[in-house]
Amino acid sequence: QVQLVESGGGLVQVGGSLRLSCAASGRTFSSYAMGWFRQAPGKEREFVATVSWRGGITYYADSVKGRFTISRDNAKNTVYLQMSSLKPEDTALYYCARSTLPQSSVQSHDYNYWGQGTQVTVSS
Repeated sequence: QVQLVESGGGLVQVGGSLRLSCAASGRTFSSYAMGWFRQAPGKEREFVATVSWRGGITYYADSVKGRFTISRDNAKNTVYLQMSSLKPEDTALYYCARSTLPQSSVQSHDYNYWGQGTQVTVSS
């Protein structure tokens, strides 16, 4: 069984930065792509970013491109999301997820393990 635990969320002002971390249990972390998704109140969960199994290929939602950076450290079984120039519309519960595939995917149905989420609130 794979467990994903997110951390690093919090309250930040507009224009600020946060780095989210997601620690994974198990020995297969390095074999699969990882992703970040988010869900704001009253909205559906949406894709944010994904990184391939070796970290060489990344994709981002248009809304975060140029502001967020996803990365992974396979030696530490951890994936990160560096967020900068934060906006109020970035406020959401952020989830990390492990894909069923080694290559990056923007589709939530390609992910079979999910964390509990970490709250990010951007205040104006």
